[in-house]
Amino acid sequence: MIRKAFYKTIPVMAGYIVLGIGFGILLHNAGYGIVWAFAMSTFIYAGSMQYVGIGLLTGGASVITTIITTIMVNARHLFYSISMIGKYKGSGKYKPYLIFALTDETYSLLCDDEEPSNGSLNRYRFFVSLFDQCYWIIGSVIGSLLGSMIRFSTAGIEFSMTALFIASFTQQWVESDNHIPAITGLVSTVLCLVIFGTEKFLIPSMLLITLLLTVFRKKEGMEK
Repeated sequence: MIRKAFYKTIPVMAGYIVLGIGFGILLHNAGYGIVWAFAMSTFIYAGSMQYVGIGLLTGGASVITTIITTIMVNARHLFYSISMIGKYKGSGKYKPYLIFALTDETYSLLCDDEEPSNGSLNRYRFFVSLFDQCYWIIGSVIGSLLGSMIRFSTAGIEFSMTALFIASFTQQWVESDNHIPAITGLVSTVLCLVIFGTEKFLIPSMLLITLLLTVFRKKEGMEK
């Protein structure tokens, strides 16, 4: 079970350690050391939001600004949760952590998973989620240490998170026979970008995607 979960998460490990290192370096350069890197990756564990959080910390953002920004950055999880409601139902003691640890990459690993032969599906999902978070924590701590020892320009390092999103999208497109969710996301995002502009498109696009995927899901349920 544990071995199967580990093998499943190896691709995420390669990305999370690198991305975590980038986060740790940026955080250290902003004046926050290894304890901050470990704590944020343990208790916040929201990759892109942690990158944004560095700017909030250094800029002295208010609580209200932080809350609104967090909702905007993590709005995509609204439609992740729709497809995972049935999967996490009845997961018992694992459920709180499974909900907390549902990142983009963990979602991509678990949304199409098949039950292991011994039937311990919830335990398997727990270890997949746990391994992924451990990779992120390790990368963050390494990055903080590197930041204290090596001085170099960090310009553009935050793009690594975007690169991982693209890689995850590509993997899902190649492995999945159903491209409706991916096309829905792309079309909805581009449409809202044109209508609302670069600064206000995020929440409308997430709401539109959530609405459309909900409609598609209900339609598929009726056809079955």
